[in-house]
Amino acid sequence: MTTLYYSHPDFLAHDSGPGHPECADRIRSIEKALAAPSFDALIRTEPPLLDDIKDKIALIHSRKLIASVFDALSQPGRNYLDPDTAVSPSSANAILRAVGAVCDAIDKVCTDKADNAFCATRPPGHHAEPDQAMGFCLFNNIAIAAEYARTFYQLERIAIVDFDVHHGNGTQAAFLKQPAVLYASSHQMPHYPGTGHPSETGVGNIVNVPLDSGTTGAVFREKYQRIIFPALHHFKPQLLLLSAGFDAHKDDPLASIELVEDDYRWVTQELIDIAKHYAGGKIVSALEGGYNLNALAASVAIHVKTLLEA
Repeated sequence: MTTLYYSHPDFLAHDSGPGHPECADRIRSIEKALAAPSFDALIRTEPPLLDDIKDKIALIHSRKLIASVFDALSQPGRNYLDPDTAVSPSSANAILRAVGAVCDAIDKVCTDKADNAFCATRPPGHHAEPDQAMGFCLFNNIAIAAEYARTFYQLERIAIVDFDVHHGNGTQAAFLKQPAVLYASSHQMPHYPGTGHPSETGVGNIVNVPLDSGTTGAVFREKYQRIIFPALHHFKPQLLLLSAGFDAHKDDPLASIELVEDDYRWVTQELIDIAKHYAGGKIVSALEGGYNLNALAASVAIHVKTLLEA
């Protein structure tokens, strides 16, 4: 398989504030792990700064939110869009390249120039709602990628699987009434942001799988086999997108799920198999959470290695 890897020094410049868990060291830890010789086959790709970036963002987000974020970026110092979500002028290129990365990955994967891609971007995106930045997230990278693929490549069935420990309320909100996009999420509940109950089903295109505190890898796997994988098989996606959060790891400080690296290998391989069956192996994965640096680096490494060896 041809696997693209998107990262850039601009992602280090996004200043989330002192002591913030969503920090530049997350990218540094991933870069160090993926510098090993076993990743030499990765095609390292620079995320572009797109000329029409606001139009891409507007596929999901309101012009009012876009204007407010860009206004905050133009102001000196650090500005908070919510208590957890800060921007500063140095954040601008990180935000733009994050959207550029996922859109370029869609272009490459949908035109068969690559089989799959992993975008090591920050800030993350899955909490950003169409009209609101929140939860460390400014714009919803994976939702933009899905709508970009649907709009420009006329795909009729796109699936997003979100295994971040927090529910992707923003992604759910973006596609709540869009049957062309299936959103499936496993997440700790009760936990931030408080959404993601199984009763939230959209137009039959939303699949929420809450996990209790202390959920083990065995239970995680059983729920995917019983709920999420059958939903994907029924949907038959033409493209599979991943909100790849690694904060369900047992060592993560922001949650209490007990996954280990092999659980991420397993779910990645299972999703690859589904993508091969229905989508010609087309997968674009974008980084979401993961806040223990060692656990994040090891989990991303096994996720990317599995993509690379698919």
